[in-house]
Amino acid sequence: MLVRLQKYLAEAGIASRRRCEQFIEDGRVSVNGQPVYVLGTKVDPERDSVTVGGKPVALERKVYIALHKPAGCVCTNSDTHGRKRAVDLLPRSLPRLYTVGRLDKDSEGLLFLTNDGTFSLRLTHPRYKMRKTYFVEVEGELKNTEIARLLKGVRSDGELLRAEKIFQVRAQVHDTELRLILSEGKKRQIRRMMAVVGHPVKRLVRLAVGPIELGNLATSQWRHLTHEEVDKLTQFSSAASRP
Repeated sequence: MLVRLQKYLAEAGIASRRRCEQFIEDGRVSVNGQPVYVLGTKVDPERDSVTVGGKPVALERKVYIALHKPAGCVCTNSDTHGRKRAVDLLPRSLPRLYTVGRLDKDSEGLLFLTNDGTFSLRLTHPRYKMRKTYFVEVEGELKNTEIARLLKGVRSDGELLRAEKIFQVRAQVHDTELRLILSEGKKRQIRRMMAVVGHPVKRLVRLAVGPIELGNLATSQWRHLTHEEVDKLTQFSSAASRP
């Protein structure tokens, strides 16, 4: 199957796609010994020999990981504050991986890591509307009128934030436990929404991404996603993006 050269280079982990395009324009990329300057040139990964700066390029095997991220762990691969990173919980024998979206430092639960940029895009781009399910514990008693506001949408920093579904699990005077579903993934969305209605988040756990659940995966433990699970996630994102 033919693929665009810049996509092939990005998926091989050379650099971002935009940076790979610059490499092509600068004449640093050769296919079968001939420099290529034209963006959009297509190559056959099975037959063509591709080099960057004279060094051969080969696609990495695709890896898909499900991790139970603990609180206090950050999702960035580059952290200048010495904090524990999600990638630190994985063995070094794996290829270089990146988190699929993010959970903030204080949140827990299901997090995917991969070296497949296309897979990551399908799970994170707003047009795919990938549903995510969370357990949320908030301060105080969340009233039905406040749940209605969250379902309709509240504004925070100029953004409209809304939950797709909210199920009340347990309600007491001092705190409320909820199961909440989002089909958008804006930065610290649940914490911001709850702050608007006056109920700060005490605990936040992602239980599922699309059809894949956290299940009994223990905190800080990880596993490979199966081929069937990767296919399910791809199909789920395709179905969710249809009008």
